[in-house]
Amino acid sequence: MYHRHRLSNGIRLIHRPTVSPVAHCGLIINAGSRDEKPEEQGLAHFIEHVIFKGTRKRKSFHILSHMENVGGEINAYTSKEETCIYGSFMHPYYERWFDIVADISFHSSFPDKELIKEKEIIIDEINAYKDSPAEQILDDFDEIIFDGHPLGRNILGTPKHLKTFDRQKIKTFIEKNHVAHELVICSIGRIDFPKLIRLAERYFGDFPTGTRQQNRQPPTHYLPRQKMVHQQNHQAHCITGNQAYDLSHERKTALSLLNNILGGPGLTSRLNMSVREKHGFCYHIESMYQPYSDSGIVSVYFGTDPGYVDKTISLISKELSRLRNHKLGSLQLQRARNQLCGQVNIAHESNLNEMLFIGKRILHFDNPETLAEINQHIGSVTAPELLEVANEIFDPIKMSFLTYKPS
Repeated sequence: MYHRHRLSNGIRLIHRPTVSPVAHCGLIINAGSRDEKPEEQGLAHFIEHVIFKGTRKRKSFHILSHMENVGGEINAYTSKEETCIYGSFMHPYYERWFDIVADISFHSSFPDKELIKEKEIIIDEINAYKDSPAEQILDDFDEIIFDGHPLGRNILGTPKHLKTFDRQKIKTFIEKNHVAHELVICSIGRIDFPKLIRLAERYFGDFPTGTRQQNRQPPTHYLPRQKMVHQQNHQAHCITGNQAYDLSHERKTALSLLNNILGGPGLTSRLNMSVREKHGFCYHIESMYQPYSDSGIVSVYFGTDPGYVDKTISLISKELSRLRNHKLGSLQLQRARNQLCGQVNIAHESNLNEMLFIGKRILHFDNPETLAEINQHIGSVTAPELLEVANEIFDPIKMSFLTYKPS
């Protein structure tokens, strides 16, 4: 059972009580790389790094050790649409978590020497991605699918932009985007909800109320493209895909199920069985579906020997054609539903995963979604619906391609 509360300044709070001695708590901010101006590329991620580098009353070491000294953890991530600070700790230390997260969220001092040092660290992170073509190709494909739109930008930014960031640019971005109505505190742990509310009000209640000063604009056009890049790699890397449904689309669940059938994590996915198990063309092949608040992307990625690229693409095309032209039988459909339900339920066995999930649900929809509701949505997907989704999303004339070919 989920408990909900809205602080006086508009910050939302959601909590599920548990008997576990380990608690998980997060602050999710509705601000990510898509909220940056063109000259701010990488700023949201940079802020996520430097908030740990000092506050008015704490130095970097004291921030990092605050939770670790009691056996806890604190971490953060930045995505296209969110920034999240979260932690896991023994349940008596809830107030300790609220104290440190409120401090770094609202009172970071951004020391000049730490900003300089962190820029170099992130540039090294960018270079590490360039050494991993299987990861870099995902970012480059986003640029193709969302050409000219903020969703197509690399979350890490570029060295050129990073070097221009200073304390004033950081504070301006925070003032515009880290506002009370765009913040959610999410929790799973052994604490009475009234006490949790008191902690939230004590440490976050003074945060000024406000709404975002800039509105997100959805992608308005998409033109399929084919691009080949020559790189000094041993393998060829290839990705193909299309724009897809957003988070609130009525067919989002159907596309999630279709994606799982095609190339999800299960070893019996169609792509894995055809490309890897039957023909042995590649070690890794998968399909992915990432919905955003107003758009989405679906893609198929594989890495293989250069001599197998065309053959692998042919097999992928064959599997996509099967999904477009052959309706699933009742037994196939039920197996697919069961598989996806199982994956979702297993993921929710992790209280940390569930905590982040319900926080994002509140952020985007202002209501949680129970496992029973998720299972019901999956169970209601029909074979004709899957056929219609496949024909809309995997239409060959809408698919873009990007290939890294060894030079």
